[in-house]
Amino acid sequence: MLIFFGSLSVLFGSFFWWRYSWYVTVGGFFLLSFASLFYLRLFGWWESDFFFSYDLMSVCLVGLSFWLGGLMLLANWGVHVEKNFASGFVKVVVVLVVVLVVAFLVSGFFQFYIFFELSLIPTFFLILGWGYQPERLNASMYMILYTVGASLPLLSCLIYFFVGEGHLSFHLSFGLTMVGVYGKVFFFFLVLAFLVKVPVFFVHLWLPKAHVEAPVAGSMILAGVLLKLGGYGLLRMVFSLGSFVESNAVFYMSVVLWGGVVTSVICLRQVDLKALIAYSSVGHMGFFVGGVMSNNVWGWQGGLLMLLGHGLCSSAMFALANISYESVGSRSMLLTKGFLSYFPFLTFLWFLVCSSNMAAPPSLNLSSEIMLFVGVLGSSGVWLFFIGLVSFFSGAYSLYLYVSGQHGAGSVFYHSFLPMKVRGFFMVLLHWVPLNMIFLSLESISGWVV
Repeated sequence: MLIFFGSLSVLFGSFFWWRYSWYVTVGGFFLLSFASLFYLRLFGWWESDFFFSYDLMSVCLVGLSFWLGGLMLLANWGVHVEKNFASGFVKVVVVLVVVLVVAFLVSGFFQFYIFFELSLIPTFFLILGWGYQPERLNASMYMILYTVGASLPLLSCLIYFFVGEGHLSFHLSFGLTMVGVYGKVFFFFLVLAFLVKVPVFFVHLWLPKAHVEAPVAGSMILAGVLLKLGGYGLLRMVFSLGSFVESNAVFYMSVVLWGGVVTSVICLRQVDLKALIAYSSVGHMGFFVGGVMSNNVWGWQGGLLMLLGHGLCSSAMFALANISYESVGSRSMLLTKGFLSYFPFLTFLWFLVCSSNMAAPPSLNLSSEIMLFVGVLGSSGVWLFFIGLVSFFSGAYSLYLYVSGQHGAGSVFYHSFLPMKVRGFFMVLLHWVPLNMIFLSLESISGWVV
């Protein structure tokens, strides 16, 4: 397990080479993300031992975790420059990334559950220690209570499965034969923890609070990888339950697709940059859950592409929002106007990222939405109205986000800007380039399930 031992070496390097820990960690994350590319041609399962196993989906998400780990340290370089407990910040980030990597590489649901919950601890410290607002304690506790409370029924269901089936492996299907109301309730408890973690509408209220209070690194890792942890678990659970999903999927598809429409409309009335981006994540993830619940290959393949595309695009949008915040001192869309006159290159980056967010070619979001369209409509043509509205409003709020901040006259409430850093521009381009270059090799990723 080269990736796992490499991540441990970065962990120990950041703990013991404290003087150069920031540089060692950033370089190590990027090197490990490139090392994970060598596994992209591995199809099927390669079981290394009782604890670890991996396939193409696992390796793609591991590479995404390492890549965003390096980028979130670049985005928070001010913590290193200002000596704002920089060594503690690096340790928290490294522990969080290693926990996520192990969660993507384990071979069974019980091990996944442990690391699924363990990821909340470094996230809690990240928000609490380096957050912006006084309400960050309430937001972090809100996140903990929401996710842990929804995960306890999942633990009970896993214990039931282990007693009845004798295994909790990703490899083997569960022979679930419950029918009627009991089967529907049992299925609800199985997927509830993943729906909260994704999250979808009705169980999403913790996400905007956490994003608004978190530092930019917390927002990037939340949107880029932690939400993908719920999507990964949902995909594994759907595979293991087999045909049992079909009898329960209609209700969940109707809820998540309609929730995607509602949250997309909510985005059009937001005035906080980070709140708008957070609600857009809820809409995109609702579309993802609809594709997974369609229970066909196109929906599953598009789901993985959506996880990768949204992870890069949403993280880039939070990074851009932080660059604007550091320059102006406000995230209000009523105040941050006229950037085109002051920072034309920043406006160009906003254009690239917002166009990718609305699934413009050649972004990975376009290919994922096309495959999800086919997967959801393959389930039933009734969903055409919902996914049409989700797609339309996705373009609407992306355009609203771009135009409101970049065009118009500068606000009278501020008269000066802090200069932009070249490091920030480079960091955003490191999001955008893989987001559009992966489009050229879709067959290497979308073939993870046939």
